[in-house]
This record gives sequence, C-alpha cells and structure tokens, in this order.
Amino acid sequence: MQDALASLVDQVRSATADRAPLQIRAGGTKDFYGNMPRGDILDPRVLQGIVAYEPEELVITVLAGTSLTEVETTLQAHGQMLAFEPPHFGSSATIGGCVAAGLAGPRRASFGYTYGSVRDFLLGARLLDGRGQVLSFGGTVIKNVAGYDVARVLAGLGVIVEVSLKVLPRPVCETTLRFEMEEVSALGKLNSWGGEPLPISASSWSGGSLTLRLSGAGAAVRSATLRLGGEEIPPVDADAFWRDIREHTARFFAGSEPLWRLSLPSTAEPLELNGGQLIEWGGALRWLRASEPAREIRGRAQRLGGHATLFRGGDRGQGVFTPLTPALATIHQRLKAQFDPQGIFNPGRMFEGL
Repeated sequence: MQDALASLVDQVRSATADRAPLQIRAGGTKDFYGNMPRGDILDPRVLQGIVAYEPEELVITVLAGTSLTEVETTLQAHGQMLAFEPPHFGSSATIGGCVAAGLAGPRRASFGYTYGSVRDFLLGARLLDGRGQVLSFGGTVIKNVAGYDVARVLAGLGVIVEVSLKVLPRPVCETTLRFEMEEVSALGKLNSWGGEPLPISASSWSGGSLTLRLSGAGAAVRSATLRLGGEEIPPVDADAFWRDIREHTARFFAGSEPLWRLSLPSTAEPLELNGGQLIEWGGALRWLRASEPAREIRGRAQRLGGHATLFRGGDRGQGVFTPLTPALATIHQRLKAQFDPQGIFNPGRMFEGL
C-alpha cells in the first residue's frame, strides 16, 4: 500500500511542478457526470483493500480504489449495508468514486435511521492534496467530530485515499406495493405518508404508477401493508425494479434525450414542463427527460425552491450544474486554493475556473 501511495504522491508532485492538470479517474463509470474531464489520468485503483471492518461497531474503513461491489458483498455477508444505496453504473465502480460523486439511490430519503446522503455516513477520510501531502480528517468512530468537517466536501479538493463509513443492518423484512394514480395524487400521498410513522424506504412514480417499498421489522411492514393497500409485487420482481431505478437501467432512462436531475422540496407542485418524468425520494428528486433550454428548466426549478442538474446527455456548454451565487463561488474558490493551489485536480469538472 505504501509503495502504491508513494507512486500517486510522485505523480501529483510532478503535475504540480509542471502545472499540468490531472483527471482523477478510477473505474470511469461516472465519466458522463459533470463537465468534460481534462488532463492526464490519475488512477487511485492502485489503492485497494478493506483496511478495517468492525461489524459490531457499524464502521468500515476502505482504500478508495476498492471495488464498490467488494465492499457491499463484505457487508452483506454480515447482514449489513451502505444505507444510501449507491448506484454503480458499471461493474468497475469504486468506493472512492462513490464518495466523490456523492450519488445516492432510492433508499436516500427513507424513513427513520437510514435517512441520509453519502456524506451523512462518511465518518472520516484521508486525502492526497495538490502539494503531495496526505491529510487525515474525521475518524473511524461515530462520535468523533471536531472542527470543520472537511471529509464531507472532498470532491474536487484532492485524491481520496481512504474512507471510513458508517454502515447499518439490512432490513429484516421488505415489501413493495404499487398503486395506480396520477402525479398530483401521488405527490399528495407521498407527502402525507412521509409525515406518518410508516417504514417507507423508497418511492418511485412514473407514467401513472406509484411504487412504494416498505422496510423494517416484520410486524411494522405487515401493518403498513395492510393499512396502505395497493398491489403487492413479488420479491424477485421488486428487487429487479429497485435495482433498475438505482442503476438507471429502467425503461425511463433509455434513449438519448437529455436527462435532468431536479432537487426540490418534496411538497413542490408538478413541474409543468414538457417531457417524461420519474419522481423519487417522496417527491424531492425529479428526473426529467426534456430538450427544453437549460434556462427554462433551471428557472422552473428555482421558482419551485430547488435546482436542476444536467445529469446525462444534452449540451454541456450551458454548464452541467446550476451556477453558484457569488458567496458560494467565493467559498469554493478558497477551499480549492487551500487544498489544490495550482488547480491541477479535475479543472472545470464542476464549474469553470474551479
């Protein structure tokens, strides 16, 4: 491991001396996400392996180049999971890429203790900065927070070397229900159910059909199933359905039309934009297939209290992410200057000039 890390340090120091950009890229399963990558490839997959795993403590520490599948398989053998249900988008996905992209799957907005994004379960990390220094942040225990929580804003600041993540037990029981209803009714139901003690772990609406996953203790799931009604989906079909939503292999995600990712308050009204929609996270995540101008889509998202990201396809010339306000841009610039003073890591991948 030390020799592998030393080779990455040498590559970074050489690039810094030459002011040559580096593209941090492992499995490449998320190459489509963000603005066009630039620079020579720096591949962190030379750092692989599970450093420490204590099932009783619900914590796993992993080198960044480790396969995401390997991590999940190890956890599953102990009846545990990554609570944010991350998408892979390919067999070569790594745990470092999972943390850097910060993308969560259907379970992201679930009920109770599983609720949270990738960064909410990140306890600590080691980072290789633009000076070739290996820095450590956070820790390997749940109650260990002091100072500025840099571990949660790692993307673009440097090369992720190692991460420590909080993990959770897998649910004892799961049931998936389907209801036929239109968008307005579905949004109303999701927000109403979200305010009740129901073991909802995922939701998806598209094309007049609302699908709901319940997870938890057997008694709680059975009680909620009887109360809510709907059509119960066979477990094998349900697993395939949620996997297709997570991995974007569902029919909705097929095709070349631009795919937009809108993050909104769950109570926001319908988008009223042309194009197909798939709604997740109780109404807070809305996927849109549309060719409308970026300013129209972003303007509508802003009026609804959120923002829009061009997730896949389309014209990246207008920027993939919603432009930063001057105050936020200043924070980004100062953080970048502290960790990557020569601006060699993934330049412009998120925002031009950063």
